[in-house]
Amino acid sequence: MWQPDPAWQRLPGGRGSGGLWLAPSEGRSWVVKRLAAPLPGDPPTLSDPGHLGYWRREADAALGAPLAGPGLVAPQTGRVEEDSSGATLWSAAVSVEDLPGPFVARALGRFAAVSLPDAPWLCRRLLADRIAITESRDGWPTLARTTVADVADALWRRRRAFLATYESLPAGPAHGDAVPANFVARVGDDVVAVDWSCLGVAPLGADLGYFSLSSREDFEVLLEAYLSGLASVGVSATPDDVALAARTIAVFTVMSRAEWALARAARGEGALAAKFRHPSVAPHVLAMQRQFPQIEALLGI
Repeated sequence: MWQPDPAWQRLPGGRGSGGLWLAPSEGRSWVVKRLAAPLPGDPPTLSDPGHLGYWRREADAALGAPLAGPGLVAPQTGRVEEDSSGATLWSAAVSVEDLPGPFVARALGRFAAVSLPDAPWLCRRLLADRIAITESRDGWPTLARTTVADVADALWRRRRAFLATYESLPAGPAHGDAVPANFVARVGDDVVAVDWSCLGVAPLGADLGYFSLSSREDFEVLLEAYLSGLASVGVSATPDDVALAARTIAVFTVMSRAEWALARAARGEGALAAKFRHPSVAPHVLAMQRQFPQIEALLGI
């Protein structure tokens, strides 16, 4: 059974993996990430190479898709060690910087010019898989008990139509988990990105929409930067198409996150409205409120 070296320093993060550690080796520091293989009884999606949750995508990317820009670059891969219970990925430790949102958004646009292998392990159903996960939890029933009930109902009833339109838009390479914590440093005009577990192909603007949920800057500022990144590498896409893809993934993601947080809080005693300010709920409610302009644009209201 695989075990980390007791001398390694445990790092925060690594959600969805077997853990992260900082380890010295060969005179330098490495980040060691453990990818645990599915066990009997685990969801079959973990073993589906094309699914969002495929367990070993990050190892496959390290072995088969050197990511050296433009736009996003991966830390140097040291080695990938495989055993009967999973895989262990070694990558060079990077000094973390606080990067401006527009700089990251522009890099995400430039990443659309990266050449990826036509590999079965690329994630190609990013939003569809996330919606399917929400469907398995009966949609957004807790939001139906709030003041956004009508809006949530309108979005949820039309989810398949929105998804079909989203999937018809021009596509390109996507990091897939575009949150600020995964963009750790700059190298010239590029951004050093970590956690490639959702690497794949998605409509242009998908990474932008996901990133906009956590970035300090407004959607329109990030959109302008993303479009400038696309233009700089000669990728053609209309601003309307990019904005639509970004809005679609941002809106459905933020609503699903709010549902998840509220549903957990609703299990306790007391009125649901009284729990909106709970520390585990308030950030998701505020994020949803921040996306009201995108919700209105998506619904045409």
